[in-house]
Amino acid sequence: MSDLTPLHRRTFLARSGLSLGGAALGTLLARDGLAAVAGAAETASGRGAVWPLHHPPKAKSVIFLCLAGGPSHIETFDHKPVLAKLGGQPMPESVTAGQPIAQLQGKELRVLGPLKPFQRYGECGAEVSDYFPLLGGQADKLAIVRSMVTEQINHDPAHTFMNCGTALSGRPSMGAWVTYGLGSEADDLPGFVVMTSKMGRSPQPIAARQWHSGFLPGQFQGVEFATSGAPVHYVANPPGVSPAHQRDLIDTVAALEHHRLARIADPEVATRIKQYELAFRMQASVPALADLADETPETLALYGAEPGKATVGTNCLMARRLVERGVRFVHLYHSDWDHHSGIEGFMDQICPPTDRAAAALLTDLERRGLLDETLVVIGGEFGRTPMGQGSGKGIGRDHHIKGFSMALAGGGIKGGITHGSTDDFGYNAVTDVVPVRDLHATMLHLLGIDHARFTVEFQGLDTKLTGVEPAKPVRAILS
Repeated sequence: MSDLTPLHRRTFLARSGLSLGGAALGTLLARDGLAAVAGAAETASGRGAVWPLHHPPKAKSVIFLCLAGGPSHIETFDHKPVLAKLGGQPMPESVTAGQPIAQLQGKELRVLGPLKPFQRYGECGAEVSDYFPLLGGQADKLAIVRSMVTEQINHDPAHTFMNCGTALSGRPSMGAWVTYGLGSEADDLPGFVVMTSKMGRSPQPIAARQWHSGFLPGQFQGVEFATSGAPVHYVANPPGVSPAHQRDLIDTVAALEHHRLARIADPEVATRIKQYELAFRMQASVPALADLADETPETLALYGAEPGKATVGTNCLMARRLVERGVRFVHLYHSDWDHHSGIEGFMDQICPPTDRAAAALLTDLERRGLLDETLVVIGGEFGRTPMGQGSGKGIGRDHHIKGFSMALAGGGIKGGITHGSTDDFGYNAVTDVVPVRDLHATMLHLLGIDHARFTVEFQGLDTKLTGVEPAKPVRAILS
């Protein structure tokens, strides 16, 4: 019995061809020289599971600026003159009858008009709220989608649906899908990085499972970076441990893990080996990444960045620095857009730094030659109702899923267009409706991946980011 190699359940499934591990192991191990262990083919450095790509890509990386809590489309990109005229009047029942509403269900519904005027910007004449004049100045770079719809009316499931293509917890996030499919061009940084910032009264909580790898190998999980204090916890050596000692430790542990991998062929062992090496390389790369001393005062001012502080401006600048270094997917969560009350005061507080940072990101990416290869997405998990919630100075807007807005720019996006529309009340998306799954399909398409062919077998099903419902790229916004 002592001469027998133990056969673990995962090993049995992998050798039977029934698990994800068997399908993905070659990709996971190739860069560590372990492909021969699993009998997989060698792949080039940084290559992901989708190779060759399904078609030529327009984008190499993604920056998703999530305005967590649900920004009001009526105060951002969806101009509704009718609402301005009807402010304070009852919302027609024909518009809302039978519709899901979060906290206003069963209450008197009255129209709340836009809080600020809209202006036309750029050669395209796009209409943008006065809350976002700097982003409006980038209108000729933007594709404004006014007809987004989603399926989840409460924050956590709506974030899960936006991030993972399903409201079921435990599924891979879009950043994990992208890095699994494409790999990473950064040898000394994770392929998928997450950063958060918050301000205001009640920042929307964001759970780490929103950037989880789900049933994909653990190495594709997003790594949260902080922009205040140490960027990554425990990445620095403790006192008395030199780089040479650390290298010796990594080599010794890796040798033991290689031995174990050869015996049981567990892909998570390969993941651990890779992460040890990545952590070692990050000890040098992360401090250099986080040190903004090499940025000009003009650039810091452009973003409104405050080195050492976790602000939306600092995070947007860090996002540019990350994609510049080959990071594939950067997810920025900027909280407190959940304005059930006091919406006017909170919008006055949160919009100026957000507007400044988002506009700066597009400007900076363009002048560095990165915008054409970086897809930038700006928006939240849903919108806000055209009906008011509360009254007086305390009035706000409830959650809204039947029509809201997002803005896209960069890699493969046709700038200077407005796509889709909601009805006169900003309630229902009525033309060129764009479900969240179509947004995911569009993102993958721009990265060179056909969403319908990008599947992983899980629990007997060919699972994909866009799920089982029909989905398609939004070709009208593609260049």
